[in-house]
Amino acid sequence: MEERLVRNYLVEEKLVSGLPEKLYFWDETLRDGEQMPGVHFTPDEKLRIARMMDDIGIAIMDVGMPIISQEEKRAVKAIATAGLDAQVISAARTLKGDIDACLDCDVDEVSIFVACSDLHLKYKLRMTREQVLSIAPEMVEYTKEHGVKVSFVTEDTVRADMDYVEELYNACIAAGADRAVLCDTVGVMTPTAMKWWLTEVRKRLRPIQLSVHIHNDFGMGVANTLAALECGVEVPHTTINGLGERSGNTPFEETVTALESLYGYETGINISRLYKLSRLVEELSGVPVAVNKPIVGYNAFRHESGIHTHGVLMHTLTYEPIQPELVGNRRVFIFGKHTGAAAVEDRLKGVGIKADKEKVMDIVASIKELTERKEKEDQRAFIRSYREREEKLRGVTEEEFWRIAEKVGLELPPSES
Repeated sequence: MEERLVRNYLVEEKLVSGLPEKLYFWDETLRDGEQMPGVHFTPDEKLRIARMMDDIGIAIMDVGMPIISQEEKRAVKAIATAGLDAQVISAARTLKGDIDACLDCDVDEVSIFVACSDLHLKYKLRMTREQVLSIAPEMVEYTKEHGVKVSFVTEDTVRADMDYVEELYNACIAAGADRAVLCDTVGVMTPTAMKWWLTEVRKRLRPIQLSVHIHNDFGMGVANTLAALECGVEVPHTTINGLGERSGNTPFEETVTALESLYGYETGINISRLYKLSRLVEELSGVPVAVNKPIVGYNAFRHESGIHTHGVLMHTLTYEPIQPELVGNRRVFIFGKHTGAAAVEDRLKGVGIKADKEKVMDIVASIKELTERKEKEDQRAFIRSYREREEKLRGVTEEEFWRIAEKVGLELPPSES
């Protein structure tokens, strides 16, 4: 009998029973991810990312809002006609012009969205519940008449009145919607609340495939998405590297790896390419991956502490929950203030050098001494330059804004001219 070195009570005690037989990952990197301040993908970049996402097994991708610009429309159409296996979706408000722009791009499906909570209705849309209840089903019907599938989405679903959620979604389902997308637009749910809320909503809705779109404002995007899947939701929304407005969306790589490694669930995703996909999106979005980001962060499989390094050298599971190679990453030992003898011995052994204990400890001491007397100005300069970039170089600059305003014929105040 194989020795059991670690326990996984989630699987052993069968603590999860509600996961769907099959999940369909819906990626939002090219739509919601691009709405992250300052992020802009060219049509060629969007197609490049879409092809890689398609290759690793993502089933659905929302690739943009064609109504935004002609460049966006070209990008959406290029992806929709690229022969991908994934279902290609574009997004539209409850406006015929938005929907027509999507239809012009030959997409497989249109994601029609509208606000749902009274807060959004009153202050953003300036519409009544009745007005939305009238126009939303009409737009679903209009899209379906053109032979295209519809996902019906409401913003701020989880903060809306549940009776109205029931009424609005059932009206759109009756009008022909193929999928219902429920949104935690500002990331305010917890796993406990998410399970309760979905259980209640599911009782009220007509039979339909459910999807969730969850933001990460309190750092619970992955946890809340997993909670939703445990309630039987089949279509989770995610973005590569967690791109998106404010603190971003539920990160794809973290959700997939949690399902594969913690739940023992076969997602159908080629997780060996997660690191490569992450780096591509990092490069093209211009948004650096956090050093300590799970799974694909630069430190996800780096070790410096002597205790940790020794443990990993004895058995990787001591301080690594998964093998880095599973996600296309790699293990790195860092030599610094906290380095111990085991890391030095391993480095020497790797090139065929055998040193006695005294020499190894001399190397350890020298590494610590060198690290502790290094100046930190380079580090501070990097942080200053990064902060400056984030403050000044996202989108157009102040000077560029006023130049545009002047170009269209506005008379500027002396302070801006």
